[in-house]
Parts: sequence; structure tokens; C-alpha cells
Amino acid sequence: MTSTAEPELGRARKRKEDARLITGRTRWTDNIALPGMLHLAVLRSPAAHARIASIDTERAAKMPGVRAVRTGRDLAAVQGSLPCAWPITPDMKAPQAPSLAVDAVHFAGEAVAVVAARSAAEAHDALDAIDVDYDDLPVVLDLDAAAGADSPLVHEELGTNRSATWTFDSAEAGTGGDVERALAEAEVRIDRTFRQQRLIPAFMEPRSVVVDPTGDQCTMWSATQVPHILRLMLATTLGVPEQRIRVIAPDVGGGFGGKLQVTPEEIITFLLARELGVPVKWTESRSESMVAAHHGRDQVQRLSLAARRDGTVTGLKVELLADMGAYLRLVTPGVPILGAFMFNGIYKFPAYHFSCTTVFTNKTPTDAYRGAGRPEATFGIERMMDELAAELGADPLELRRKNWIERDEFPFDTVSGLTYDSGDYAAATDEAVRLLGYAELRAEQAERRRTGAAVQLGIGVSTFTEMCGLAPSRVLGSLSYGAGGWEHAAIRVLPTGGVEVVTGVSPHGQGHETAWSQLVADRLGVPFEDVAVLHGDTQTSPKGLDTYGSRSLAVGGMAVVAAADKVIEKARRIAAHLMECAEDDVEFEAGRFGVRGTSRSTALGEVALAAFAAHDLPEGVEPSLDADATFDPENFSFPHGTHLCAVEVDTETGRVRIREYACVDDVGTVVNPLIVEGQVHGGLAQGIAQALYEEAVHDESGTLTTATLADYLVPSAADLPEYTTGRTETRATSNRLGVKGVGEAGTIASTPAVVNAVVDAIRHLGVTDVEMPCSPQRVWRAITGARASGATAPEPGGGTGSMNRVPGGDR
Repeated sequence: MTSTAEPELGRARKRKEDARLITGRTRWTDNIALPGMLHLAVLRSPAAHARIASIDTERAAKMPGVRAVRTGRDLAAVQGSLPCAWPITPDMKAPQAPSLAVDAVHFAGEAVAVVAARSAAEAHDALDAIDVDYDDLPVVLDLDAAAGADSPLVHEELGTNRSATWTFDSAEAGTGGDVERALAEAEVRIDRTFRQQRLIPAFMEPRSVVVDPTGDQCTMWSATQVPHILRLMLATTLGVPEQRIRVIAPDVGGGFGGKLQVTPEEIITFLLARELGVPVKWTESRSESMVAAHHGRDQVQRLSLAARRDGTVTGLKVELLADMGAYLRLVTPGVPILGAFMFNGIYKFPAYHFSCTTVFTNKTPTDAYRGAGRPEATFGIERMMDELAAELGADPLELRRKNWIERDEFPFDTVSGLTYDSGDYAAATDEAVRLLGYAELRAEQAERRRTGAAVQLGIGVSTFTEMCGLAPSRVLGSLSYGAGGWEHAAIRVLPTGGVEVVTGVSPHGQGHETAWSQLVADRLGVPFEDVAVLHGDTQTSPKGLDTYGSRSLAVGGMAVVAAADKVIEKARRIAAHLMECAEDDVEFEAGRFGVRGTSRSTALGEVALAAFAAHDLPEGVEPSLDADATFDPENFSFPHGTHLCAVEVDTETGRVRIREYACVDDVGTVVNPLIVEGQVHGGLAQGIAQALYEEAVHDESGTLTTATLADYLVPSAADLPEYTTGRTETRATSNRLGVKGVGEAGTIASTPAVVNAVVDAIRHLGVTDVEMPCSPQRVWRAITGARASGATAPEPGGGTGSMNRVPGGDR
């Protein structure tokens, strides 16, 4: 073992995991084949709301290769109710959520029966032989209407479609003043209603699960973000001893929050495998994923902003309706609540009120989607700041400068009750302005308006922050979240000098193996190549709370660093013993222990071998250098940035083209610039997709008409612009690394930047808003005023309805 020659922290290494991922040498869940394995196919309801009058499975059970056909009634006694781990209020209403519907279905795509057969083809063939009679019930789709007292009910037994109302008021909390008074006394008041459309995570690898019940443990492989949480929830939901369950998340092809879930299919596969006593696999099709995996966003935001005529903001009131869909999934109710702490953004609002009512509809359940509550909040406040600037005739950047928190004001206690630890909004903004060429573009915009050009130029601004690094446990507990936020890591220094890092976080594309190797290589002074990272298996990494909310590096990475420091301290004592000196005289640098003031030294690998042999250890020291640690920060981390977007809008066709996009992000200390750049690019693509392309559209019967990638417009590289990116750096104070998190930044910041740019391009024509996605049709209608911009009919590429049959279902 030799020491590293170049610091790893900040080095732009290519990801070590990519070689196997991009050459097909990894094994995804669907690649797993076990002896005697059966395949599942799931029959799904084509009805959005109906009673199940009868299910006839007799003919399907006799189909070739079929081993079993089960309905919800068959599993009713054992399937339990899918867990919701975030009861946001004591009186929150939550319906039973069976994995297989028993008496009624509440969204199109809900599972009603399952077939186990020798092959996937035989299982799917048998679905067509299952005869289900439905008695249709009224379908509830519109969010505002669903919240009304006279609405038909999604769940009769609840007596209402309102699940819960969660409020925060700065006057009551003691963090600020009375927002109603601020609004009453406002010199300028802005009221707007924004709509966050429903989105579909559309991860690259469809969900898949394999369960092997043949050993002492029941082993589940699943394409999940949360193997540890999944194991716990399987045990508590099904009453199976936790120690009898092993969950493995192999390489997972993306998640974006869409695999932060305990799915009906995981429960069903687990139950069928145990009942039949053989391994069972289920893998979804793309359309099945679109209708049955959880969706994201879907809010109506009503915002009121108070300000003085000089542009100083004095109050913000937020009233949300959030669509839960038909059921509460793992963290569904908490997603909009995360946004409660971010609507004030980077600004010094003296008064704030937030209220969110969560509502059931007959649509696919919603849950976490990249950013989870924070993109929605950032969109709301950044749109409002642009609207205020327009009202005052001010430059939107200068209005933000007037109201944001200055660098010398950190740490800053916000009106929503958080303490921002660090940041420099001016530095990020100044650099973004330079990169975009803001002044030149403003001059060009003025000229185009003067000449009445058919293609107008708009410039959008988004200055954002987010709370991420989800922990701390005590704060999550105060919000009634059902889990903690700590993270665990262990380091094993092998006798040959190699190092194994065991981490409780579970990557699905983030590059943990590379970043964790860099952290450990730097800390222990070992070569990057000598570090292996183990993850995603509750047997080999038994402690952990998995990956979501940009928490992996800020929490999980810190646990790795803490474990490495324990290794060094133990090795220091052994090294002192071997070199026959006092422990206080031992120095550690670049992988070697030396005696201060002498040339005597020994390498960490030599100490590791001595610790393994255990022939001559200090009194009371146990063999091996292994160490483990947990980390639970005292505060969230708060990355921030400024994103600027310039668009060209064809006023005759409504077509939007992003001409320039510049962003400067402050994510704290950067471990690997290449990974950070990739995360920013991916996030930008996803945020721009919400602004311009993606929307889950249901028809009047509740059928999802955008259930294929021909209808649901995930943009390709050809649809997206070149990005100009930059970074500033202020260290987080919540962890010793100074890292803040980057996984969600691009998604959070880019959506309002793009929409603000679109509105800015056509504001002089009388347009104050264009609903997302800003399709050519919506933009054109906003310009012409022919119809309300949101009242669009299905359009090519925006929901043509090519999906007229629910996968696995028929009517």
C-alpha cells in the first residue's frame, strides 16, 4: 500500500462505477434469474373509481404455465395496509391502502389481481382471461372541486376528501409578525394563483422486484432507493420478523424520488413468493410505471405578497391545495410541508403565513419527486418576486438584491423558523450576470420590443436556496416524520492494506462509490483504487436510512469521515506501540505514522497487518482497525445559487427556444467537480422539463392519457440548450466537510427561471402568467388571449391519448 500523491478532495475523477454501468456488466434486478422462479403479472383497474362487483379468475387459473391467480380478497387477511410514515397532523385522515384492491378501486391503474406463471409471457397472457365487473362511482379529479364540501367522495368512509390541514404562522411561532396586518398595510400587494402540474418521475430503469423465500431469510432484490426503510416496513406491514428479511438494492437505474417508496408490487411479490415457496419476479412495463408508480407535484398555490413602494417585502401568505391522489404513500403528506420552510426563499420577510390542505382525488398517488416540496416553493416565491418587480417597474435582479440576506448577516434566523448557516447570494448572482451577459441581453430585448419583432426575448431570474441534507433527527421528529435522519458508515482496513467502506446510503446514479473513495483516500492516505464501497444490502450494511433529499454526502459522507477518524486514532495507538514511543509523539500524514522529530515511521497498511496478526498489540486493544460511526447533524445544509435564463418566444406560433442558460451554484465544499457538474446538468434538464414539456394529463374519466413516452414529453438532449455553469463556495457549518448537497439544486432553480423568462418575453403584450408546461399552444393562447392559457385541449405531444388501455386492464 502506498500513499496518495495528489489530494482527492476537489479532484475531477471519472466515476469508478460507470465502467460496469455503461458497458452492461452490472446486474439490474430484472437480470436476476433463480432456479424455479415464477413471474408475476398484475391486472390493473381501467376504472378510476368503482366498486368491484365480481372477479372471475377460473379461466386464467387454467391457462398454460399459470401456477396461481390471486385477488385482493384472497390476500385481504395478510396484505395489511401500505405504510404512510408521515402523519402531518394528529387528526390526519388516511384510508386503508391495500396492495391489491379488495372491494373498490380508487384510481385507474390500481392493482386488482395478480398471476404467477412459469414465464412473464404466460403470466401476461392469463391477465386477459380474468373477468372483472366494475360498478362505476363518481370520479373526483379537479383539486379545487375535490376540496369542496359538496364534492363526491374518493373514500366514503372518511366523510371528506380533505386529509389534513397543516399551518405555520410566524406571529404564533414567534419568528415574525402578523401577515394579515402586513397585507392590510401594504403599499403594494400582489396576489397570484399558480399551478404546479402533476409530473411523473420517469426513471430510466423500471421498477422490478425479485423475492427468494427458500433460505432461512426471505431475500428481496428491489430497484429501490430505500432498502433499509423497505425492510423495516415489510416487517411492520406484514408482521414478519425483521431479522428474517434481507433487502438488496443492486445497481439501480435512477429514482428521482420515484423509488422512495414501499410499493404494492413489493408487498404482493413478497406474499406470493412466501405462499408458493419459490422465487418470484415482477418487472413493470414503461406504461405500467407511468400509471401505477407514484407521481409528483400537483398543487394549486395561492400567494399574496405585501411590499412597500420602494420594493421592500413586508409579508407573504401562502395557501396550498396539494393533491395526494387516491392514497397516502410512504411520505405523501409531508412533501408539501417541506415547502413550508422554503417559500420565504433567500429573502428577509418580516411576516409569513403558510397553510396547506391535502386532498384526495381519483388519481395515482403522489409522493416525493426530485426536490419534494422545495421546487414548488421556489417556483412560487421566484414567480412572485418577478411579479412584484413588474408591478414596480424595477429590474428583477435589483429587487432581489434589495431583499436578500447579506453575507455578513449569516447565520440568519428566517421567518419560517430555520437558521441558514452560510451563503453569499451577491457573489453567485454577480457571476451569473457575467456569464449570461445580462446587460447585453437586456439591451437586445429593448431593441426587439422597440421594433416589434415577431420573436421576442425574455430573461428569467431565479435566486434560490433549499434545505437539504435531510436530517437532523430531532427536527424530523418535531415534524412527525416516522424516521430519523442520522446515517451510518463502517470502515474495514484489510490485512493486505485495502479498505472497504460500508455505507448506509443507497446510490441510484449519484456516484457514491467514487466520492466515498475520494473521501477515504484523502483521510487515510491510501490510493483511490484501493478503496471499495459496499452499499445497498441490509446484510452487509445493516444500518442506514438510505438516499433522498440530497442527504448522502452531507450526512452519509460525514459518517464515513467520522469512521475514518476512528480508524486513525486506533491505528495511532498501535503504531506508537510498534515504534516504541509515546502516542502523543506520533504524527499521521499521507498514510504513514511517524515519530515526531525522528525518521522512524510505519505505513497504515503495516499497522493494519499487525492489528490483524495481533501478535503484539497494546494492552486492551482488540485486533483489526475496523471502526464504524453514525452522524446526525445539528442543522440542515443550505445550498443556493442564481440561475438566469434567456428565451426567444415566437409570438406568432408560441414556440419557446432557450437561447442562453447560465447558473452559478454554491454547494459548499466540492468533493468531485465532475460529479457536481453532472448533477447540475441533470437537475437542469428535469427542471426545464417541468417548465416546458412534461405534464401528466387525465381525461374526464380519470384515465391517464400521457402513459407512454410518446405522450409524456421527457426532453432529450436535442431539446435542451448548452449550459454555462459556475460555482461560488461558502462552507456549510453543519458538517466538518463543509458540503451542502447538489442533487436537487438544478431542478429547484431552473423551473422558475425558465417560466419567468417566458413571461418576461411577452409581458409587454399583457401576459402575466403562462401555466406549465409552457407549450407552444399555451404560450400562443396567452398571447392572443383567445382562451385562458390553462384551458388547453389535448395537443400533439401533450397528451394525445395514444394510451387508451391501462396496462393489464381492459373494459
